[in-house]
Amino acid sequence: MDQHLPASPASFSLKAVPTKDLASVLPPKDWPHAPVHRLSQHGIYFVTAGTLHKGHLFDTPAKRDLLERMLLSLAKARGWQLEAWAVLSNHYHFVARGQPNSTPMTEFLRELHSRSAIDLNRLDGSPGRTVWHNFRDTRLTCQYSYLTRLNYVHQNAVRHGLVQVANQYPWCSAAWFERVASPAQAKTIYNFKIDQVKVDDDF
Repeated sequence: MDQHLPASPASFSLKAVPTKDLASVLPPKDWPHAPVHRLSQHGIYFVTAGTLHKGHLFDTPAKRDLLERMLLSLAKARGWQLEAWAVLSNHYHFVARGQPNSTPMTEFLRELHSRSAIDLNRLDGSPGRTVWHNFRDTRLTCQYSYLTRLNYVHQNAVRHGLVQVANQYPWCSAAWFERVASPAQAKTIYNFKIDQVKVDDDF
């Protein structure tokens, strides 16, 4: 709470919060390579993370742009190949394939959360605010589970009622996936049923 409030209500006023056009300063999306759709000896992980108290902190297109682009660029820099992702206002999911030189997943997520929280708080004028609550990472060792979760992530915005068709949601991998995969691959993945997938996704 501000310790230097004005002496009377009549003199009270809120300072204007400076705004920034993120579109002019954010780098272009660093798209990953096309997915290969098979298990890897270096590990494939399904990750879910949510904001503190499920708060809708990434509640504008610019803020979701910030998180998605940081996820894409940092995953590439730390040796993780993203195969599906969905960034929503209070959580995200992704499926990522490890490489021989991949940073440990917990270190990658710690850096992603730290950097995204700092940038978001700077944008909102809320220094020191806790943004992220926790995350859950699962190593996928079954081909069926892997392919089902790919589709789960592609379709996550549909599941949450944000769009009717997955590729209409700008902050997920569906449109990218349909560009880089063959029609047969896309049809195969999209045919996997996701209604029985057990995921902590009550956001």
